[in-house]
Amino acid sequence: MSCPHCWQRIRMSTLPLLMWQILGACAAERNARRSGYDRGVTVPGLILTGGRSSRMGQPKALLPVDDRDSFVSRLVRTLREAGVDDLVVVAAGDGPVDAIRRALAATPPEPRIILNPDPSRGQLSSLLTGLEALDRPGLDAVLVTLVDIPLVGVSTVRALLEAYARTRAPIVRPIRRRDSAHGHPVVFDRSVFEALRDADPQAGAKPVVRALEAAIENVPVDDSGAFVDIDTPEAYRRVFGRPAPASLAPR
Repeated sequence: MSCPHCWQRIRMSTLPLLMWQILGACAAERNARRSGYDRGVTVPGLILTGGRSSRMGQPKALLPVDDRDSFVSRLVRTLREAGVDDLVVVAAGDGPVDAIRRALAATPPEPRIILNPDPSRGQLSSLLTGLEALDRPGLDAVLVTLVDIPLVGVSTVRALLEAYARTRAPIVRPIRRRDSAHGHPVVFDRSVFEALRDADPQAGAKPVVRALEAAIENVPVDDSGAFVDIDTPEAYRRVFGRPAPASLAPR
């Protein structure tokens, strides 16, 4: 540019505007295109709430973690903070779907809720119901977690996503550092989807996981929440120091 005065005016007025536009676009991209996109992979999240909750005696998804969150809303917040914005919640078709929707109204935008028409077929049926809703061209993997493990930390979810992006292992899961116990969430690469679809519904996903044991990427973590399964009134009392509410929604 031949005119230094013009250049000075552009530098003082236009460039700050461009800078803020660029910064704003970067922030919007971080917030709107997460789900693994910033790691070069597309990994949506799947929260399974479609079980019968027979041992708890009431829907676990609606149990309170604290004054703000239920089990399901806490998991939604955690996964989103970790960078998973594309979320599906699988609920029992004959369960308290409206109550779950109300619980998730506190975590806008509300994740998609997909109904498992026959949760009596077992947990694998809920996983497959969610996969059917999520599977699409360009999908790399899915991060699956259970509603009765609501206290997993953001850092654990991030570590799993980063490990998957780095290794592209067929399965990525957290293990407790002190004793190598397995926890949740679990990342399933899309190469495993067909094996999950072909699995025995009664046996669930465990035989598929065992068959791939040698190829699993285990991520050591110190997050106790990734290993605490709260599926009975006794477990609820032990974790929270108070009894579970008597009833929160119709079955």
